[in-house]
Amino acid sequence: MKVKHSVASRRRKKKVLKNARGWWGERSRKYRRAVETLRRAWSYAYRDRRQKKRVFRSLWISRINAGVREEGLTYHEFINKLKKKNILLSRDMLAKLASEEPSAFKGLVEVVKEL
Repeated sequence: MKVKHSVASRRRKKKVLKNARGWWGERSRKYRRAVETLRRAWSYAYRDRRQKKRVFRSLWISRINAGVREEGLTYHEFINKLKKKNILLSRDMLAKLASEEPSAFKGLVEVVKEL
């Protein structure tokens, strides 16, 4: 008996087209275009999951730098003095303090300046 693959291929195509919903034109309707676009989307997603970490770190650093410069220090000096004082705060937390709680951040900078 000859084995037919129609059920498996239909399922596979249906899964691809389901993932391609919401795209414009052929990308959401035709299997080949959908596969091409999906592969590209997955590769961008993979790349950007890694880039996201770098982008956020640079954003945090620029926010901390802006907050610290108002107090007359540079980012490098501030981080160095934090480490010497053995204050263990992540850059994420420092950036949140700088943008959302400026008075608390100013207090932290004053503590660090005493060194």
